[in-house]
Amino acid sequence: MNNKVASNQQEKEQNNKKIRIGCASAFYGDSQLAARQLVEKGDIDYLVFDYLAEATMALLARAKAKDERFGYAVDFVTVAMKDVLADCAQKGIKVIANAGGVNVPACIRALQQLCEEQDLKLNIAGVYGDDLSAKATELAEQGLPEMETGQALPEKLASINAYLGAEPISDALQAGADVVVTGRVVDSAVVIAPLMAEFNWSWDDYDKLAQAALAGHVIECGAQCTGGNFTDWYLVPDFSDISYPIAEVSADGAVDIVIPPATGGLVTVGTVGEQLLYEIGDPANYLLPDVSCDFTEVSITETGKDRVQLRGAKGRAPGASYKICATYVDGYRLLNSAFMAGPRSAEKARTSFNAWVERTRRVFEQRGWGDYRDVSIQVVGAEDTYGPHGRQADTREVMAKYGLHHDNPQALNFASNEMAYLGTSGTPGISGFNLGRVRPTPLMRIHSALVDKSLVPVCVQLGDKLLHEKCYERSTVSEPSAGKAYAQTDLIPFNVIEPSVVPADDWVDVPLEQLAFTRSGDKGDNANVGVIAREPVFVPYLYNQLTAEAVAEYLAHIVKGEVTRFDVPGLHGFNFLMTKALGGGGSASIVIDPQGKTLGQMLLSMPIKVPKNLLE
Repeated sequence: MNNKVASNQQEKEQNNKKIRIGCASAFYGDSQLAARQLVEKGDIDYLVFDYLAEATMALLARAKAKDERFGYAVDFVTVAMKDVLADCAQKGIKVIANAGGVNVPACIRALQQLCEEQDLKLNIAGVYGDDLSAKATELAEQGLPEMETGQALPEKLASINAYLGAEPISDALQAGADVVVTGRVVDSAVVIAPLMAEFNWSWDDYDKLAQAALAGHVIECGAQCTGGNFTDWYLVPDFSDISYPIAEVSADGAVDIVIPPATGGLVTVGTVGEQLLYEIGDPANYLLPDVSCDFTEVSITETGKDRVQLRGAKGRAPGASYKICATYVDGYRLLNSAFMAGPRSAEKARTSFNAWVERTRRVFEQRGWGDYRDVSIQVVGAEDTYGPHGRQADTREVMAKYGLHHDNPQALNFASNEMAYLGTSGTPGISGFNLGRVRPTPLMRIHSALVDKSLVPVCVQLGDKLLHEKCYERSTVSEPSAGKAYAQTDLIPFNVIEPSVVPADDWVDVPLEQLAFTRSGDKGDNANVGVIAREPVFVPYLYNQLTAEAVAEYLAHIVKGEVTRFDVPGLHGFNFLMTKALGGGGSASIVIDPQGKTLGQMLLSMPIKVPKNLLE
């Protein structure tokens, strides 16, 4: 075979090549069974894991401070890899995980020890440099104002990490790594990196990079794109054997989402579309260290049973900065609940809990401890979370949940112990309160800012050898795209339909659930709700009625900031970004839903007016 024929053959094979990447973890503590399913049934080339939420970084930093051997996701080694690493080696499956936390070298050593125990010869690599705690004082001199509030970086931090990109992971793979562990990287980086390495795409081929980022974003939360948290949950075949997702990516950038055969999940336009809008702000400006993405024209097409294809992501050059996330302690919080039964349960629960709070307040004043900074009492079962839209004014059994915020843990300890007095001195029917002597925990807040990439050298380590330490500054500043307006020219918008065409009696109110899928999530104290029309014909009615103002009014009892709507024409959908929506968010909140998981479900009850014949 001459050189030209061989070259053509290699090019043909490369063009026909497909890489299958399975995601086995959405957070630290996710299923212990996911990796086994993907390795046994998924026919995958790469197994990836996402472990690191913002609050998790603070917990790992605390663990490392106590013992230098820790600070990484220990379960990744002792549970997931212990179970499947030998099979991965035998099948040639490479592994990428951000399990390194704040101590990637320690994670490498733990994996090397596991390899020795299992008589495996694998190249273990690490990517780190994201932990900026040693440079916090120096970086503070750069200003690092909080991205939304402009607040200065707090002096005393629990953790501070940059969100690194995919390029150093790709470097580790090209250096021969079989397993790559990282510190804080953007969630999609563990998927972008192997695609760049396998297809040899250029780092300035931004449309392909955007498609890779799209694949990573869809599968990064595990089963959330294969039936988990799906609006039409009743269609999922078997939650007990839920499927974990596989992104099958072609050399031209096309992304197919599939599941292992004979598993209980579901892949549809709805399951994948919901996840596509999960935890993003402006879909036209989804900003990552390696690429700035525009997802507004992404299309999702069902090409077979439990198989959809995604196309249409567009990319541009990324900015010159990394996003950083710092965490810090802002007082303490106390969270728990008690059961209440009998007539007027909701009223009884509120009476007892309010009495307890006032009782402890008087003691705080006497002892000079100061007042609570915040108090949250919510009655589960009386639809307190629905605010003015609640339908259940009273019921004969409820769970009363409380959240307290105070600067002094001694005060919260006193409150926790004093709650027991309600057993004999409060309203009748209370139970479970004696289990409520919980102890206060630090209330952790998040400070997000931007830092120049030139200030963050990134280490790539293979085994015990440091391959290189450098700043990944190839990217150039990219101006955000203007938000795109939705022009559905082939459909008549609701606001121009004349009564003479559609008589008033022919309109009906239906809940949003009949017209759309929803999915909600969190970013700090902000929440987002993605809404996708079930049919394109519903879009004009949603476009004209499901406005930012209407959603803000409907959720006014929860959302204290602004609501912005972004249109996503490719999905026949919309994304609503809500600020100051989660009582501080995550580990900084004392409300019952600090991560916005219920907001999309609440919005499903919002009434939308449509012509009767539309539903036919």
